[in-house]
Amino acid sequence: MMGWTRLSLLLTLRAVRHPATGVALLRVAWRFRRRGWWRRAPFLPLPSRDYVRWRMHTAYGADDVVPPVADVERYARWAVRDP
Repeated sequence: MMGWTRLSLLLTLRAVRHPATGVALLRVAWRFRRRGWWRRAPFLPLPSRDYVRWRMHTAYGADDVVPPVADVERYARWAVRDP
């Protein structure tokens, strides 16, 4: 089973190889950021842990699932597509 760190590294590699994918991933990551992220450490625009657990539960049926790289990449491209 893959962890969140490995998923992040693999997505970073895909973003380097395919800049359009990288832009899509960054845009989606920015949308998922926690409100007021600059007010508490580590002062990074990361999503809320509860929100990520809810998203994984609604998508995969379990709170502790780490999505496959292909699913994240496909979602990012879908989410930023032009209508």
